[in-house]
Amino acid sequence: MDRKEAGFVGLGLMGAPMAANLLAAGWAVSAWNRSPAALDAFEARGGSSVAAVEALRDLPVIVFMLPDLSDIEDASAALLAGWAARPPAPGTAVVVMSSVSPSAVQAFGARVAEASGGYAVVVDAPVSGGTKGAVDGTLAIMAGASEEDFRRLLPLFSAMGSTVRRLGPLGAGSLAKACNQLIVGTTTAALAEAAELAERSGMDVAALYEVLAGGLAGSRVLDIVGPRLAAKNYEPTGPARFMHKDLSFVLESAAAAGAAVPMAAAGVELYAELKRQGLGDRDLAVVRQTISNLSDNTTVNTTVKTK
Repeated sequence: MDRKEAGFVGLGLMGAPMAANLLAAGWAVSAWNRSPAALDAFEARGGSSVAAVEALRDLPVIVFMLPDLSDIEDASAALLAGWAARPPAPGTAVVVMSSVSPSAVQAFGARVAEASGGYAVVVDAPVSGGTKGAVDGTLAIMAGASEEDFRRLLPLFSAMGSTVRRLGPLGAGSLAKACNQLIVGTTTAALAEAAELAERSGMDVAALYEVLAGGLAGSRVLDIVGPRLAAKNYEPTGPARFMHKDLSFVLESAAAAGAAVPMAAAGVELYAELKRQGLGDRDLAVVRQTISNLSDNTTVNTTVKTK
């Protein structure tokens, strides 16, 4: 990409450090965020801010890092209306880095192409690595794009991630992220179950995790989420409710592909229960509390039945 200029929409837990890494890599970044405090912090780092998303219309690339595609559609409505009246420069890229539905992002791509007269293209490039990866610039970035668009955007992605791959056309990145979340969500739940079983049996959870890490059960999920599970530290690094959304995308994609996903189906129900328990805004590790609450209810029900 000739111009190292980008727009960035969404300076949340992930977006703020990602945009900061673009600045550190020499990009001129103009950002929009709903709350002004994040914009003030971004300007202090050397970035600039805009009052409305449509003010980013003439930049060669606009990154969206908002909770879901519905938020992106709302935020970009005026931008697309402006492009319909006056098309952007050819090759303008709209990069969706949130976790979204693979089929929905394809439909969004068609709407952007229509509104811009074919001058703007949507690329989906969701990320994995959590807030630590976002801060360190070591995110895994899964892109759905043409070869040409991917090559043009590679410098942008490389400023935010250390593992960057093109998985296929638009939608492929979101499908890869859904697969990622299937593994992260169910592994975290399995670790939480093991923690509750161990502790209720009189075992030290930290000691259990230490020995598990040295065997086949060792994983990045255990390394990163394990300490929070063991300590029952549920301060959010990202809201747990998003896992329910992401696993729903697995079910949607599996239905389209004719694939059986029993683990994803169980995970969707477990994370739905997490939300029903009012824990959705806590860290993903709070699934342990969900399982603890279910365990307490099981104990109560068993006691009642025996009496």
